[in-house]
Amino acid sequence: MSVLGADGRPRCDWAVSAPEYVAYHDDEWGQEIRDDRGLYERMTLEGFQSGLSWITILRKRENFRRAFAGFDPEVVAAYGEDDRARLMDDAGIVRNRLKVNAAIVNARALLELEPGEFAEFVWSFQPERRPAPKTLSDVPATTPESIAMAKALKKKGFVFVGPTTAYALMQATGIVNDHLADCIAR
Repeated sequence: MSVLGADGRPRCDWAVSAPEYVAYHDDEWGQEIRDDRGLYERMTLEGFQSGLSWITILRKRENFRRAFAGFDPEVVAAYGEDDRARLMDDAGIVRNRLKVNAAIVNARALLELEPGEFAEFVWSFQPERRPAPKTLSDVPATTPESIAMAKALKKKGFVFVGPTTAYALMQATGIVNDHLADCIAR
C-alpha cells in the first residue's frame, strides 16, 4: 500500500521521507529514458549508490554531474590518473576507488558501441508486463532479466553492474514499472 504524502496524495512508501525523494519519485523514477547518456548517468549513479542510501546520491547528484562532465561518456572515457585523483579528493561525491574506476571503465565500454546501441541493448531486457506491486515486499531486488542484463553488460566490458544494480537501473529508467498499484505515479 502506498502512503499519503504531505500533500495527501498516495506514493510509494519509500518516497515520502524527504523532499528530494518526493521530487525524484514524482518526476523521474520509472520515467522512460532511452538515450545512451541518460542511461549512462543512471547506471553510474546506481553503482555509486551500492551499499548506501539513495538519498545520499540524490543530495550529491549535482556534484556528480559536475565531477563527471555532465555524464558525457566521451569526456569521462578520456579521464586519466589526474582525473581519478581529482575525483578521489572531491568531497562532493562518493569517494570510492572501485566506483570511480567503474564510471570511467563503463564510459569506455559504452563508446565501444554504436550511438544508440547501449540504450537499445539495455532496453532489450525489458520483461513482459507484470501485475503492479501492491506493497514494497512485492518488489524484487533482482529478476531473471536483471541477472541476464548484468551478465551481458560484463561481457561487453562494463564493470560494477551486478544484478541488483541492473534491476535498480531498470526501475529508475522505466524499463520496469515498480510504482505501487495505488501510487499517483503508476
